[in-house]
Amino acid sequence: MIEGLGERWLYHVRAFIVEYLKAIDYNIDYKKILEYLSELQKRTSTTSFRKRTYQIRKYLAYLKVDWANSINPPSEPIYFPKRIAQEEIIKTIQFFEENSYYLQCKSLILLGASCGARAEELYQLKLEDLDLENRTIYINHDPKNHQSTKTKTSRISFFAQEAKQALLDYLEFFKANKCLDSLYSQSHITRMFRDAPIQVKDLRKFFSQTWDRQSGPTGVKKQLMGHSLKSDVDCQHYNGQNEEDLKKIYDKVMLQGGA
Repeated sequence: MIEGLGERWLYHVRAFIVEYLKAIDYNIDYKKILEYLSELQKRTSTTSFRKRTYQIRKYLAYLKVDWANSINPPSEPIYFPKRIAQEEIIKTIQFFEENSYYLQCKSLILLGASCGARAEELYQLKLEDLDLENRTIYINHDPKNHQSTKTKTSRISFFAQEAKQALLDYLEFFKANKCLDSLYSQSHITRMFRDAPIQVKDLRKFFSQTWDRQSGPTGVKKQLMGHSLKSDVDCQHYNGQNEEDLKKIYDKVMLQGGA
């Protein structure tokens, strides 16, 4: 919590630890943890198993268990990104045409596809984070306001004219529809996208791939998408761009390029 991690991730971490403790009957023993992890590995993906093992190891280290650091998760699996083309975006919008929340889904799809935000960042959006006139989105790291980013820093990005119009249409619906208490509630959106051609997290992939196809500068893409810049000397020390600079580059790449 002190690190400013998102509430949802803290909830999952707590759940990982509690499940582990219940499984071993709160008796922390080297043999018991090996048995638990062996069983866990059989029923979870490698990525999920890595996350859980790492959090359990951190918990044991906090308790000063002397063998904690001998618990090592497996290597990250080789990952090949899914290619997301314009056709998938169109199909997904069409998928929701008969849905009563069509305007909401359409605005989310076009916003995510053109701004590059993470799914969790879109779910946390508030009305005041959108500057429709300037096509600007403020992605805030503010845990007290239930907003967090992976890098624990706030940033800005931008969105396309088509996304702006979709947002204008949706916001009329949002203000008139009293049953919606947030722009894009995660549980609500996840349920609706369950059988959609692509998922909300894929919209970020589409933005990244489109940017690269249009030969956009990698350093600017990293800033817009909120990548960690710790190992990027150029972005950390040389590539200083203000909001106006970023918007000009964004428009040149994403709008003039025909994306």
